[in-house]
Amino acid sequence: MRNERGGVVLAERNVLPRPKLSAILRSDPKNDEEEMNRRSNVSMDSSVPPSSGENSPLVMSPWNHPSSPFAKSPWTKSSSPMGLPQNGLIGSMVREEGHVYSLAATGNLLYTGSDSKNIRVWKNLKAYSGFKSNSGLVKAIVISGEKIFTGHQDGKIRVWRVSPKNPKLHKRIGSLPTFKDFLKSSINPKNYVKVRRKRSVLRIKHFDAVSCLSLDQDQGLLYSGSWDKTLKVWRISDSKCLESIRAHDDAINAVVAGFAGLVFTGSADGTVKVWHRQLHGKGTKHLFLQTLLNQETAITSLAVNTEGAIIYCGSSDGLVNFWEREKHLKHGGVLRGHKHAVLCLATAGNLVFSGSADKSICVWRREGGIHTCLSVLTGHTGPVKCLAVEEDQESTTGDQRWIVYSGSLDKSVKIWRVSEQAPDIQQMRLMAQNYVPSPLSSPAK
Repeated sequence: MRNERGGVVLAERNVLPRPKLSAILRSDPKNDEEEMNRRSNVSMDSSVPPSSGENSPLVMSPWNHPSSPFAKSPWTKSSSPMGLPQNGLIGSMVREEGHVYSLAATGNLLYTGSDSKNIRVWKNLKAYSGFKSNSGLVKAIVISGEKIFTGHQDGKIRVWRVSPKNPKLHKRIGSLPTFKDFLKSSINPKNYVKVRRKRSVLRIKHFDAVSCLSLDQDQGLLYSGSWDKTLKVWRISDSKCLESIRAHDDAINAVVAGFAGLVFTGSADGTVKVWHRQLHGKGTKHLFLQTLLNQETAITSLAVNTEGAIIYCGSSDGLVNFWEREKHLKHGGVLRGHKHAVLCLATAGNLVFSGSADKSICVWRREGGIHTCLSVLTGHTGPVKCLAVEEDQESTTGDQRWIVYSGSLDKSVKIWRVSEQAPDIQQMRLMAQNYVPSPLSSPAK
């Protein structure tokens, strides 16, 4: 439990009620914060003070508080009191060309997408290269081997490849569906579906924004979710569309390939659905299994911990729900750490990261079925729109560390180092109460 002023934030085990569906606007922003809050159904009226994370009870951590003796110590940037690991900012990258909507990390490279239509490539906290699409805000990026897939506002999925001669050069090698498949399908009237009163579109092509992408590397599949309410399944080897599923009653905001052949989708209609993949020769068939959540507020993000077989769901009410496979996908609890919409989620090891429209990132540690908030990463001046996590090369057996990348509508990407061994907020508060500054902790005069 958590009192009004803070404390350890634990998963509540009561199952949420399932109210009736209502008409929910798309949860994704166009170009500014106001539009984002409207679409995600987040209350942001003038009676509510603006939040940047500083008012969150989670930020009562003595390491985040400016009046803490830890903050005054000249040693806190490199080590914490009592030699414990800590979580903190490594660097920040800013490019005044648009809000950052998507990112993906691979090795020592980071790819970022924005509403400027550019995909930027960063290396060692510096601009490395970049490439530009013809049109369409870059809403999603995933990387499969030497191929880079980008999902766009204009409904297209573009495919890129790194030049074997010059790693800084990226060449567009096609789009999904391929031009050949598009022409072949367009001949047969049965390949069209009616989407509006007087409009029909090809079943294999998205006709609205591609909001999310997810890879199943083992099966060589790419999943795409769209504001056109469909989930599409693509075979990576030949870019062929294997399936098109009318999955939801409103825009799909999140899709993730999970464990045991399961795929999860989250929508602005307030539902999280589970699909089971079956292989049929060279094709696939995804069958609807169940609805995990049915609520009034929009689903805005999904993430899966494949090792622990747990699915996490963020929504526009600021909550993170989760379900556990070992309990037959029974609702496991709720993580309460944000004031506004949870726009992105990521998992790594025993940690879960949630980025929010309140401009903060909560770091949660899972121990059994209990989730504890380790820290709140603050520094962004706009909503945190996307997250990616890579293992820190400096990790040791006793101290597992992760590098976290966060993209924001403040046009910046921040890089954080996070340790699984860092003490949680309650531990840090007790440490602060018992902390006695040493003469050695003051710089020599």
